[in-house]
Amino acid sequence: MTQPAVPTIERTTTEKPSIVTDIDTNTGDHDRFAHIVRKNDATEATVMGTPITALCGKTWVPCRDPERYAICEACKKVLAELRAANNN
Repeated sequence: MTQPAVPTIERTTTEKPSIVTDIDTNTGDHDRFAHIVRKNDATEATVMGTPITALCGKTWVPCRDPERYAICEACKKVLAELRAANNN
């Protein structure tokens, strides 16, 4: 007997833009912002304790309430550029 075919889900990936920011990671200031990521990725990273990468390029393991922090300006800039590119 042959096994029935198992459906697979193909995940499409989009290339993240390489962004250079002026955030000094030596002072700890980069930890004082809420960064922009995909909601599903943020949930998985929070539950599983795995690192996640924001639009600005910062990689970290989420463990704080992002509502308590201002949104990262570099992430906002990248998001605006992505939205503008999608509108064209």
